[in-house]
Amino acid sequence: MLCLSATIVTCKQKPVAITIVARPVDLTKKALCCESNIPKRFASLTITKTATLEDVKTGEHSHSGMVWIKPGAFMMGADNKQASPDEYPKHKVAVNGFWMDVTEVTNAQFARFVNATRYITTAERKPDWSELKKQLPPGTPKPDDSLLVAASLVFDPPNHEVQLNDYSQWWAWKKGANWKHPHGPASSIKGKGNYPVVHISWFDAVAYCKWAGKRLPTEAEWEWAARGGLQNKIYPWGDEPVDAGNIKANTWQGHFPDHNTLRDKFYGLAPVASFAPNGYGLYDMAGNAWEWCSDYYNNQYYKTIAYGAVNPKGPANSYDPDEPYAKKRVIRGGSFLCNDSYCSGYRVARRMKSTEDSGMEHLGFRCIADK
Repeated sequence: MLCLSATIVTCKQKPVAITIVARPVDLTKKALCCESNIPKRFASLTITKTATLEDVKTGEHSHSGMVWIKPGAFMMGADNKQASPDEYPKHKVAVNGFWMDVTEVTNAQFARFVNATRYITTAERKPDWSELKKQLPPGTPKPDDSLLVAASLVFDPPNHEVQLNDYSQWWAWKKGANWKHPHGPASSIKGKGNYPVVHISWFDAVAYCKWAGKRLPTEAEWEWAARGGLQNKIYPWGDEPVDAGNIKANTWQGHFPDHNTLRDKFYGLAPVASFAPNGYGLYDMAGNAWEWCSDYYNNQYYKTIAYGAVNPKGPANSYDPDEPYAKKRVIRGGSFLCNDSYCSGYRVARRMKSTEDSGMEHLGFRCIADK
């Protein structure tokens, strides 16, 4: 696969760079996960004759489609043997109450925002190399201009078994892929107004929140809400493994990436609220689509609040030792590509991260409001 300066992240969060020039697969790399990163492409949202974040006006605020999440305290972080180093140490966190969207923001909701503001998403814009290279190691060569096109990452699986360290066999950088065309120019969201909107960058999510009179949740608020009132449980529904008992979420069943048994009835995204909610009445807090949080990602952040925190807002700066030049934000919740054999993204404590301008087929968001 030829892919524009993208990075696919393993379940242990060890990235493998994909550059414009194809190169041999390193068979020593660990198995690759369902989460991907794209280095930052835009330093700002400024674009001629289209809405920018600064132009987006706050719309009328409403609690319709939201539920009140009560204030409280919980133990945040590592919950079982699948935990990654950045989930330690487990620490006590207290948060204020807030309103939260019952579901991920849908295509229909995002379309109303776009129609009202003329906003153009990151995936719909041509990358600016002068900005993109700031997130890459010094000396990274400039790709040919023909490759600097509006595009996004889509899931493009093989029909046969492959080694899981050859990510190019199931991810494709596709020109014209965006929220309106999630699989590329020939695809559409017609009839899918109740599906999660995807191919959404952190910038896009923030712009929508501003228009809606809401905001993105902090990482702590997201985890508190995902737990649904349960204490020290692994998943939003408790401790039962995802594939045991009743179907609980939209995840990958079978052999990844070539065979999905469709036990949950969905190959890709599912309409929001297709599965039972958690204890707070929130749907899809596990699986379906990853969700943006407001916090910068820093792999050492939990160590700085090891003795507890009240309403933590995240670290002051982003830092990922695997990609030290990239500015990243936290994403939570897993997606339809997660499978327990290699990815436990649907654990309530599972932390992942992506650059602010990343847009992918399995990445969306939901909003919260303080009052």
